[in-house]
Amino acid sequence: MNLNQYIDEHKEEIIRSVQEIVRIPSVEGQPLPGKPFGEKVDEALRSTLALAERLGFQVKNIDGYAGHAEFGEGEETMAILGHLDVVPEGSGWTYPPYEARIVDGKIYGRGASDDKGPTIGALYAMKAVMESGRKMKRKVRIIFGTDEESGWEDMEVYFQKETMPDFGVTPDADYPVINVEKGILTFKLKKQFAPDDCSAVKIRSLTGGHRANMVPDECRCCFLPTGDQDKILAHLHSMKQFSDYDLSAGFCEDSGIEIVSKGISAHGSTPEKGRNAIAHMLAFLSTMGLGSSEMEQFLLFLNNRIGTDTTGAGLNLNLEDEVSGGLTLNLGTISVDEKQGEVEINIRYPVSYSQQQITDLITEALTGSGVDVEFDDFHLPLHVPEEGFLIETLKQVYTQQTGQPAQVLVTGGGTYARAIKNAVAFGARFPGRQEVAHEKDEYIDIDDLILHTKIYAHAIAALCCE
Repeated sequence: MNLNQYIDEHKEEIIRSVQEIVRIPSVEGQPLPGKPFGEKVDEALRSTLALAERLGFQVKNIDGYAGHAEFGEGEETMAILGHLDVVPEGSGWTYPPYEARIVDGKIYGRGASDDKGPTIGALYAMKAVMESGRKMKRKVRIIFGTDEESGWEDMEVYFQKETMPDFGVTPDADYPVINVEKGILTFKLKKQFAPDDCSAVKIRSLTGGHRANMVPDECRCCFLPTGDQDKILAHLHSMKQFSDYDLSAGFCEDSGIEIVSKGISAHGSTPEKGRNAIAHMLAFLSTMGLGSSEMEQFLLFLNNRIGTDTTGAGLNLNLEDEVSGGLTLNLGTISVDEKQGEVEINIRYPVSYSQQQITDLITEALTGSGVDVEFDDFHLPLHVPEEGFLIETLKQVYTQQTGQPAQVLVTGGGTYARAIKNAVAFGARFPGRQEVAHEKDEYIDIDDLILHTKIYAHAIAALCCE
């Protein structure tokens, strides 16, 4: 059977399957027995494996950490790595984030593009190849991850229990082919405040952001109920004269003033495309006149050394190389109260720099500041040479199916291509399309979804069939 014909004939089924999985709010939750990332992530995994089993694949659930579906013959295995977990939905959606509503040929929902839609498309691409009756010379295995947006513990456990594939792709970035991914580091900046530390600006709490790898779209600062309300409101009025600042006032539970900063969410790998609500709150507080308390000095440090800058210059991190370009920094979350302060930062660094070089630069930048650093998740850079059967085949398939030239790309995003040897990101966002991952009103264009499915079917056939 013709691969494209099969996919066209099953278009409505593909759409329904994507909708079903998008409707599951698979944000990481409280660990439960057999459900390491919470109830809803486990539901997404089990639902996807059930779909794959109905489609005729052999499936396996790896203790709730990940799962796979496979078919084919031969000594070698091609992997397709997708993920079913999503970042929190954030605010400001036009359509409910887990309704999977179709509007103007697009499926709207958190995870529609990152990465549920592309993953389900790849599953149906496998089905098209299986139904075509082609003779296989390699196995094809699609691996469903569940912790890509957090710590990648899913891949760690999966590959402790399952054999490593020989090569692979992930539909979690851009077309044509991404063979360079910057290194990723998430770290915390922390400071404990002395008891009875007297501050000029009476802040009870300051919170904002959802994840380190999301540009925060909201930040809230609650002031103690003192005689400073008029000063706070007057400063708010002056700051609102700047068009970039979306600030408003309300009341905390104890009748103190609450200032809310609104931003625009974006993926942490492209922080310049968003508007950082935390950075704007820090600017508001700093220009209001912070004093010398430890809390206020911590906030001034964050504003002066990070603020709205996304290059990392204030932390000695304005680095770049010819292969992968410049470093990016995202100030993702903040939590401050009368006892302590903490922010989470996510950086994407050039491939020519080592993990040790990056941590040394950060440590040096903090010398004498009184701010502590805690290094969390590291993902080393990826650089797969363009020459070789995998990338050459993928480029040929992309050009055949789209009529467009194919070239390799660089990304600041981090994909499961790093989890196995000889793997690259392949789709699913087409050139010129809007980047909507981690943003409000995330969607996948249905025509793009179907074309992506066709590209993957032909790639599987070219790489795994005789």
